[in-house]
Amino acid sequence: MRHIPLISLLVLGLAGCAALQGEGNGPVTGPSAPQPATEFAPAVTTTALGAQAVSADALDSTTAEEKAAALAAPAAGGERALGKVVVALGPPAEQGIWLSTTLVDKLVQGRIETSAGKSLTLELRPGSGGALLSLAAFQALGLSLTDLPEVTVYAR
Repeated sequence: MRHIPLISLLVLGLAGCAALQGEGNGPVTGPSAPQPATEFAPAVTTTALGAQAVSADALDSTTAEEKAAALAAPAAGGERALGKVVVALGPPAEQGIWLSTTLVDKLVQGRIETSAGKSLTLELRPGSGGALLSLAAFQALGLSLTDLPEVTVYAR
């Protein structure tokens, strides 16, 4: 019986010690307020936007004749519609007239048609994620490089 008050006293003493272990005065109630920065990043030199930019025409090595031939090619007999996709501009460094899409699982020849009725024969490449259209194809179709046009994809 004499041990019960002694144990109670020890438990209360340990609880008091735990409350005093926090930093600062008073109990710990949550995250502290953000402290102001004491250091600053070094100065950075910048150039005007576009100072080192390269034009789309300079990046595209596809000839005007190649683009004209791709635009003039008629729809091939026996081609099948694969579906519609929204296309974004692909990497400008990858030359040629192509579309990278998940609608194909191997390299095939095909054609795309815009909602305005313009048609372009091109190489269909297997892709992952969103469909990407080459810079040359964007330019041949007269599309703005910032557009996200929907095209119908056909394979031969």
